[in-house]
Amino acid sequence: MKIDSKNLHEMSNTVRADALRAIRSAKSGHIGIVLDAADIITMIYAVFLNPVRDRFVLSAGHGSAMLYAMLKLSGYNIGDLKSFRQIGGLPGHPEFGIDGVAATTGPVGQGVANAVGMAIAAKHNKTGGRVYCLCSDGDLMEGVAQEAIGFAGRYKLDNLVLLWDNNGISIDGVAQTDKNVSMRMRAAGWTVRGVDGTDTDELYDAIVTKADGPLFVRCDTTLGQGSSVSGTARAHGFALSESEIASLIKHLDSDIGRDLWRKVARVHKKSKKIKYANVPKLYLPQKTSDKSTREMSGEYLTAIMEAGAEVIIGSADLGQNTKVLVPGVREITANNFSGRYINYGVREHAMAAIMNGMAYAGLRVAGSTFLAFSDYMRGAMRLAAISGLPVVYVLTHDSVAVGQDGPTHQPVEQLASLRLVPNMNVFRPCNMAEVAWSWQTALSEINRPSCIVLSRQAIAPVGNSVFGEIKFGGYVVYKSSVARAKITIIATGAEVPLAMDAARMIGGAIQVVSMPSVGHFRAMDARYKEKILAGTVVAIEAAATAPWFEFADIVIGLDDFGLSGPGDMVYRVCGFDAEKIAKAIRAKIKHV
Repeated sequence: MKIDSKNLHEMSNTVRADALRAIRSAKSGHIGIVLDAADIITMIYAVFLNPVRDRFVLSAGHGSAMLYAMLKLSGYNIGDLKSFRQIGGLPGHPEFGIDGVAATTGPVGQGVANAVGMAIAAKHNKTGGRVYCLCSDGDLMEGVAQEAIGFAGRYKLDNLVLLWDNNGISIDGVAQTDKNVSMRMRAAGWTVRGVDGTDTDELYDAIVTKADGPLFVRCDTTLGQGSSVSGTARAHGFALSESEIASLIKHLDSDIGRDLWRKVARVHKKSKKIKYANVPKLYLPQKTSDKSTREMSGEYLTAIMEAGAEVIIGSADLGQNTKVLVPGVREITANNFSGRYINYGVREHAMAAIMNGMAYAGLRVAGSTFLAFSDYMRGAMRLAAISGLPVVYVLTHDSVAVGQDGPTHQPVEQLASLRLVPNMNVFRPCNMAEVAWSWQTALSEINRPSCIVLSRQAIAPVGNSVFGEIKFGGYVVYKSSVARAKITIIATGAEVPLAMDAARMIGGAIQVVSMPSVGHFRAMDARYKEKILAGTVVAIEAAATAPWFEFADIVIGLDDFGLSGPGDMVYRVCGFDAEKIAKAIRAKIKHV
């Protein structure tokens, strides 16, 4: 059926009316975007979007009521719009898992980067799909969006359309966007078109523009158009009276529009769960030579990629340092998307958010940087955990043993803070067996992201761990001289061999537990925990101490920033020396 501009206007008003009903029912929501951007989203869904191969991302997630109204009219199974912002109903910002919602958005900027990732995935999978993304002024002020925009331009993503709801208003008043957004987008390699955001003919002509890279459409709109607060910051949120909302609904609701939606709405089945590729499991020999765990990780990653693992790996310009730039893996480029490695440039936050977009599209992805720089990625990492995306983060240079780069590069609080994120695996392995288990677990997940935390420095070999015990998250690697130890030392990663040296110096009824995953150990039953945590428990980790008191009576860690100097010296000066640790344990436990 041909849809002319008059019909599209009627359909847009129906979207506005239904979205306003949802907001009125909740007595909460964002009215402004509903009134100014409904023509844009209607154009995408009614004219352009092929639900089989294309994707739409509402980066301006505060416009969720508009998206839900659109999905409902388009035939998606999203439930009752009256459940908007109610417990168990449609959430205040779009969340992945709701039928037809392509990505969890809300924190502005994230959806822009997600859309870039989806466009990369479509190119890689050769689906022919196009990705449409509606963003706000706020999105374009966020650094993550600008990082992703630069990346998309370099990769010439000609299957990506970013539509900017340019109303010039944000919560505190005049939007503080760049003085010339269009010029900036052109400089980043985008084709730019400017239109009246309510003129469907102009919108159509802009979206069909042929471009050799991503397309940016500046849609000039008026926030809250047609309301008493039109064009003001008040229009952003819930600023209208009940009577004015009711009047707007009555004025906008259109039987013609509703009938048109019924005619164009496709029959949608409930969205299928993503099927992520299975990755081969390999068991590499545990070598006795001293190596860093990042090198062990590189060896394992090389082996699984050679075995045909369907994983796209990458790094924020640190692939050689993090050992994810493995031999034989071809890089994805603007001219060839069939490779399995991406150089994201120095764009940690965009890397994490772009990986989310690729994971939404069903790809297994892993990206890397230094652990200290995971702070740059946290917004996207948190959304991966909320959305249940099995993204893998390879985080190397994991302690003050980094050394001469100084405190700016020496993580202290990051391990503890990552372990606090719900639905997030955090692994810190000490040998090849634990490295292999960490990778295998991470790449077999279907609804949880994983951090694999690795050392820069070589660490002494830790004996042949029993692979079947590693899965418990914590297990004995150095046994006591008696059946029931009087002292248990817990350690992770590079501190495991250090703990074993200290235990040998103390001697007697002492055991060492390696705990590569605090989360997995925490999930074990009380009987197992009691068995493992025998006697007085001491935890050793080159990181913040406070969280370890969940398991330990005594904690030897680091609650201050490091210092610059040779890594081994910094490590010892900060207290990570077997003799000092043994002496400290003896002093604190009188009966040893």
